[in-house]
Amino acid sequence: MPSNEWLLITVGAILVNNVVLSRILGICPFLGVSKKIETALGMSGAVIFVMTIASFVTAVLYKCLLRVDLNIGGHVVNLGFTKILLFIVVIASLVQIIEILLKRFSPALYSALGIYLPLITTNCAVLGAAELNAGANNGLGRGIVESTVFGMCTGIGFGLALILFSSLRERLELSMIPKPFQGVAIALITAGILAMAFMGFSGLVR
Repeated sequence: MPSNEWLLITVGAILVNNVVLSRILGICPFLGVSKKIETALGMSGAVIFVMTIASFVTAVLYKCLLRVDLNIGGHVVNLGFTKILLFIVVIASLVQIIEILLKRFSPALYSALGIYLPLITTNCAVLGAAELNAGANNGLGRGIVESTVFGMCTGIGFGLALILFSSLRERLELSMIPKPFQGVAIALITAGILAMAFMGFSGLVR
């Protein structure tokens, strides 16, 4: 693949089509763990890991199994209808690995992430990356290496948005905010302004 194609995938996934601020996926953990920069960094690392490995595994499954017609007992069967189910199983397995590792080596971060860590299983940003890989090229799917790079860059884009947002929220904690706008209200307003700021990257990739 030409180098400019890799650049398009990278810049597009991280900035132009940011999974949170452009595609509006993964809002639950984006709002839930963004109060502190430490938890935002932990969640970002977990999502990048899960999204990268999940993109690789789901791409292999899609190329080698889901797009192949199987002859079972004289009947031709296409397993494409199990795509979402298999993708969720892969993601759930990876999240379990992350949970075990964090609980063993970083109990403080494990406690800080709380319910949002297992919720990566149903994080539509992770599932969305796998689905976007499968649906690329008119349903033929991206290549395995392309899918892995796209998943990693999508995870980096999620982490970038989450860390920026958590930094802003920590600053807002020190500001005098009118009472009607305190809490979730100011968080949503800030997220909206941040999303509009990311719209400035829209001309980088066509």
